[in-house]
Amino acid sequence: MDVYGLIGTPIEHSLSPPMHEAAYEALDMDARYVTFEPDPSDGARAVEAAATLGLDGLNVTIPFKESVLDVVDPDPLAERIGAVNTVAFEDGRPVGYNTDATGAVRALRDHAGALSGNAVVVGAGGAGRAITVGLADAGLSVDVVNRTVERAHEVAALVDDARGHGLDALGSLVPEASVLVNATSVGMESSETPVPAKHLHADLTVLDAVYQPLETQLLSDAAAAGATTVDGGWMLLYQGVAAFEHWTGADPPVDAMRQALRADLTEN
Repeated sequence: MDVYGLIGTPIEHSLSPPMHEAAYEALDMDARYVTFEPDPSDGARAVEAAATLGLDGLNVTIPFKESVLDVVDPDPLAERIGAVNTVAFEDGRPVGYNTDATGAVRALRDHAGALSGNAVVVGAGGAGRAITVGLADAGLSVDVVNRTVERAHEVAALVDDARGHGLDALGSLVPEASVLVNATSVGMESSETPVPAKHLHADLTVLDAVYQPLETQLLSDAAAAGATTVDGGWMLLYQGVAAFEHWTGADPPVDAMRQALRADLTEN
């Protein structure tokens, strides 16, 4: 039996197990997906233990995405972002990937087709870093907007065609943008929005990384403005799809994974 898993703290509400278990069932794989909750200081040791025990792959979430860099060989994308959320054990060697970047870009392309022009990314945390690098690699120029301007400049420095700004720049940036991404937790289980509705327009594609609720206030406002909307469940799906590809080399059953994830999101 192949064993894959997830390390994080806390982890009890993770949506990854049903999504990946659905993939194994769809492909008739003899595999299981399990969760582990190490002490917050033991992320690196958990990866080493997984390698010793012969696990076939790991997802990595808060608070371990940065600390595991010390014990994996990151691929170039994960190294640039400075965070790992997927570990594949290749001939026993832990190789680190960041599928948040690829997941966000694939979610946007799935709804909007080809991406071009300028993107505004709100948030300069781990998700903001990954999404900024992913969008820049996809050929967009990126404006990073954050409450702490210094953090926005740090993230913008990760790529060539990006700039950092404070929140007061939203009014001038969003009306000229083709893509808007909320990479903060604003709107999670609340009616808050990171971007005032008056700045939104019909030529935008708006991705909200928040997936609880699926329809955030930002997405509701964007839909009312005629924009194309992408809820956070799609990014969550496609980061999982990319992880599956790294682990197995097989074509993932995307529809089965999507159905399992949507069922879980709807229940919650």
